Amino acid sequence: MRIVIAGAGEVGIHLAKMLSREDLDVILIDEDNDVLSEIENNYNLIAITGNPTSFDTLRRADVANTDLFVAVTPYEARNIVACTIASSLGAIKTVARIDNYDYLRKENRDHFKTLGVDDLIYPEVLAGEEVINAMRHTWARSWFELHDGALILIGVKIRDNASILYHKLYELTSNSNLFHIAAIKRHNHTIIPRGNDEVQLGDIVYFTTTPEYVEGIREICGKKQNTVKNVMILGGSRIAIRIAASMDDDVKIKLIEKDREKGYRLVEQMRNTVIIQGDARDEDLLNEEGIADTDMFIALSDSSETNILACLTAKQMGVPRTVAEVEDIQYISAAENLNIGTVINKKLLSASHIFQLLLDSDDSNAKCLALADAEVVELVAKPGSRITRRPIKELGLPNDITLGGVIRNGVGTIVSGNTQIAANDHVLVFCLDTALHKLDRWFG
Repeated sequence: MRIVIAGAGEVGIHLAKMLSREDLDVILIDEDNDVLSEIENNYNLIAITGNPTSFDTLRRADVANTDLFVAVTPYEARNIVACTIASSLGAIKTVARIDNYDYLRKENRDHFKTLGVDDLIYPEVLAGEEVINAMRHTWARSWFELHDGALILIGVKIRDNASILYHKLYELTSNSNLFHIAAIKRHNHTIIPRGNDEVQLGDIVYFTTTPEYVEGIREICGKKQNTVKNVMILGGSRIAIRIAASMDDDVKIKLIEKDREKGYRLVEQMRNTVIIQGDARDEDLLNEEGIADTDMFIALSDSSETNILACLTAKQMGVPRTVAEVEDIQYISAAENLNIGTVINKKLLSASHIFQLLLDSDDSNAKCLALADAEVVELVAKPGSRITRRPIKELGLPNDITLGGVIRNGVGTIVSGNTQIAANDHVLVFCLDTALHKLDRWFG
């Protein structure tokens, strides 16, 4: 597969690095030759210096023979124009990063398709959806529903009150088939576990289950569900604006923004929100603004370090649930190991959306879950594919891939070694990012 990425900014570089580890032809376009040279010297890709809205540049990138063209420069209009030109030159699929929520409305998306732009990515909307999900399920680190909740993937941080602590996985599932532990995040690594692995203190454990057993998982993990009515946000970013727009009317929001002029503009953009000018790291300010009565603290400043420290401060001051935007990927594992709840990263969320297109299935629904080294993917088993030929225990799946559950005719079930995948089943797959390219061999 041939993929052309226009824009060597944060999203473009991260996507290029991840894809360069796969068995793919990756071409990265940007006008900054110094940035491209550094990337080309360290990763398996081709770098082309030029303007992504130039016909000459796109012809040099051979977009006529490209399976996927992704425009993720910082400029929305440039991304749309680049996709339009790439499509006219023969690119099979195009994706543009945008900054205008209005473009995502169905009637407007259809207009962009007539221009040759097949898909649109608004990273701030993806991040806002993650925060709203964290608000609805306060006891979980991550929550992923397939087919209107027929199958659910839940990530939970294990504390010392969890009854599953230090139990081997085969002990937890030997007497029932209520859940499947698909992965364990331990320190800086994600583990695709086997029966003899055990749950340890501080692990983030990823369960797949069906709706009727969700409460049972919450109980064995020693967690409580809290109601969120009072929210405090650090930073008036576009993510904050999307969160306020999606929030229920009975939720009260206080937003702390250091920039006075920006605060004035936010008053007009955010409904049901009290805007406070100040520094959210100031404990006196937090006390004055009622941090003791806050149910959730969300840190969305431009600094990953500031967001992590602010969440730690909020936790120390009694806030039960915190969310931190951590855009520096090297800090994600550290943030997860600290006493912070949900971690969101726009680059991972955007890359996940693009991976859906790479898997070449209109029914796929990939999600990164803020993990830098793993993917969760829903795939449809095609008739005659390898995954359908034998029971799971006889397939010889690689150690870096596990199947978490199956949806058949709208009904979700947990898999076991005896489960046989059938054609057209929707399968929840958890794999390390190094195994992404293997999935099509099994499901294609």
